[in-house]
Amino acid sequence: MSGAIQAALTADKAPEISDQVLVRSIAEGDKTALKLLYLRHRTRVYRFIVRLTGSESTADEIVHEVFMAAWRDAGQFEGKAQVATWLLAIARFKTLSYCRRRSEAPLDQQAAAPIEDPAESPAALMEISQRSDILRKCIGMLAPIHREVINLVYYQEKKLEEAASTTGVPVATVKTRLHYARSHMAKLLAEAGVDRSWVAL
Repeated sequence: MSGAIQAALTADKAPEISDQVLVRSIAEGDKTALKLLYLRHRTRVYRFIVRLTGSESTADEIVHEVFMAAWRDAGQFEGKAQVATWLLAIARFKTLSYCRRRSEAPLDQQAAAPIEDPAESPAALMEISQRSDILRKCIGMLAPIHREVINLVYYQEKKLEEAASTTGVPVATVKTRLHYARSHMAKLLAEAGVDRSWVAL
């Protein structure tokens, strides 16, 4: 399998290699496949961890652990979920374990700089930044289990079934948590004096 992947990379056909094929190759000890999987999913995993912990440095550390775990456990991947969902489940476990070791509640929200559009005016950029800060603060006030489901469904764009697979709870529980999170967010945004209409929740 390693030869096939190397040939695909040489022919610049890496996008044609499925995640499932990469994981099978990783299970066979293919480091090239691990590198490609890392390049595909590192940003998604990193952002997921940052939203759980609020710490970019912590996310950098845990991302490494996630892909090392993927290297070790690739042979146990059964293909019942998408590879991205499997990686996020590993990331969730590693993040919770890390926070328990450090005795940190994953509530520390650091403001990440918003992506600036050069076409935007300074006033518009300031408004976007203020809205982002308010949204982050409100999300940070949610209980971890509710912030987690908001992260998965709205930021990671996971379906309810995928969110359930990642968190290890029934779909009905995800729906309940999402309903509560949205309701609580509406109250928090109202208390912050902002219109919820600009928030896609």
